[in-house]
Amino acid sequence: MGAFEVQVRSAILALRRGEIATYGEIAEEAGFPRAARAVGNLLATSDDLPWWRVVRANGRLGSTKPEEQARRLRDEGVAVERGRVRPVG
Repeated sequence: MGAFEVQVRSAILALRRGEIATYGEIAEEAGFPRAARAVGNLLATSDDLPWWRVVRANGRLGSTKPEEQARRLRDEGVAVERGRVRPVG
């Protein structure tokens, strides 16, 4: 596992129940501020991370499973309306 993956995994695992972050915020927190897309790619291939807590910069759900992401976020107390969370960050 490379430094990028270790740092990104750490940043995502630090998100608490009901807390959301954007792909860009995770990339920046991990020390790779221009790697938001790479964060998304990592999440798409890792089933052991709380992927539902990471959204797009505009608050839109970013996964390929938006219904499941919305359900999981609502279960954690996050308001989801029309495929978007507010506030982001």
